[in-house]
Amino acid sequence: MQQFCGLIAIVGRPNVGKSTLLNHLIGEKISITSRKPQTTRHRITGILTEDNCQFVFIDTPGLHKHEPRLINRHMNRAASSSLLDVDAIVFVVDAGKWIGDDELVLSKLQNTDVPVYLFINKVDQLETKEALFPTLEAHSKRYAFKEIIPGAALKGINIPELKYELQKVLPQMDFMFPDDYITDRSERFLCAEIIREQLMRALGAEIPYSSSVEIEQFKMLPSGTIEIYALILVERSGQKNIVIGEKGQGLKRIGTEARLNMEKLFGNKILLKLWVKVKEGWADDERALKSLGYTDYDS
Repeated sequence: MQQFCGLIAIVGRPNVGKSTLLNHLIGEKISITSRKPQTTRHRITGILTEDNCQFVFIDTPGLHKHEPRLINRHMNRAASSSLLDVDAIVFVVDAGKWIGDDELVLSKLQNTDVPVYLFINKVDQLETKEALFPTLEAHSKRYAFKEIIPGAALKGINIPELKYELQKVLPQMDFMFPDDYITDRSERFLCAEIIREQLMRALGAEIPYSSSVEIEQFKMLPSGTIEIYALILVERSGQKNIVIGEKGQGLKRIGTEARLNMEKLFGNKILLKLWVKVKEGWADDERALKSLGYTDYDS
């Protein structure tokens, strides 16, 4: 049987629903989500194999103009580099608004010679269907998109339609991954992301952007339980106190939610131990960022 396989980049500004779209395309949660922008910091590969077709999706950090720190510059470079050597691009925008960061993404697409599909997300939040018509007209004038697909990633609206259109441009070639793979990321990476997701969801506006997670130990015990030691890095002692919370309750809640998500993902009992450590300026430290995997687009 002939096989078809291709690389598809999912791009867009922060907080438009790229990771939610990836998760619904794959049918598994492999990319973390929250209501806060810039939740995704790394390129995440999601793999979907159906019959003789394999889609290799690349979820990217949101492209943004404001780069106050070194980590922001790394995120933008990771997203931009993902546009190279792909077979198709899905540009995700918010049905409700078009802003400067959307223009930035659009500018990155000007020199590409692969088909670009526009996925207009969150159409379910529009007051009427008629409200979509001016948006469709405006987007059709911005770029020669292969297709414009209105939908809603969170509710799965028009996800099959997007997949159907992408299947048409998959090149004929052997699968890149075994057909049971859903990502090429390691278990350690997925665990760190799950913990960081809970930090994003549980804490205020500032602290999640000043924190990162490092898995120090990932060990399968003879009983089948997975033992995980994880270190949460923050930049100031005050942030450490907030993460831990009164009598350790904040850290306990984060750990409990992360553990339950890990058990759902791996199908094993998880023993999770969390620590919090202050490391000043890690988000502007090239060596620290490299050790935390924020320069993996160079590979």
